[in-house]
Amino acid sequence: MIKLKLPFWLEGVELAKLRDAAQSWWERVEEWLRWPLLQLDAETCHLTILDLLAWQRDITRFKGEPESLYRLRVKYAYINAVDAGSVAGMKRILVRLGVGYAEIDERDPDRDWDVIMLRLSDSQLSQNPELLRVLIQQYGRTCRRYDFITITPVALQIAAVHFNDDQQTLVARL
Repeated sequence: MIKLKLPFWLEGVELAKLRDAAQSWWERVEEWLRWPLLQLDAETCHLTILDLLAWQRDITRFKGEPESLYRLRVKYAYINAVDAGSVAGMKRILVRLGVGYAEIDERDPDRDWDVIMLRLSDSQLSQNPELLRVLIQQYGRTCRRYDFITITPVALQIAAVHFNDDQQTLVARL
């Protein structure tokens, strides 16, 4: 907000009170004018307004969805719709919405042509089952089937050692 300044010849105690009252009034008016703009931000708006934004952006809140995830889905609805339909775009959607890294394979020669394989970790699948279903339904490719394959990380330790083998062949005859 701009700080109000009165001309120097209007200095005085009573004029300072007038300036402070006008300053607080215009700050309040500025808040009133900013309120509608703040309601367009999906991260900070009122939940009722968020539902209207979600309807406008073709997002439906699924049962048990946390409010923070719902706000993220509404916020990124447009960019997710743009990214939908490609492997790189689907990976970006999953990262944006907090699922994390995923491997996506299309057209494996050992599988049917319409099967897309999503490789996710066990924790990703168990923490986000409903979200993954909704994302595939909304942003997945039409006329494609999706298979979820789990990636299980296994700790492996390898030691490199110097190995010198000395060999002797002894033959005994009678």
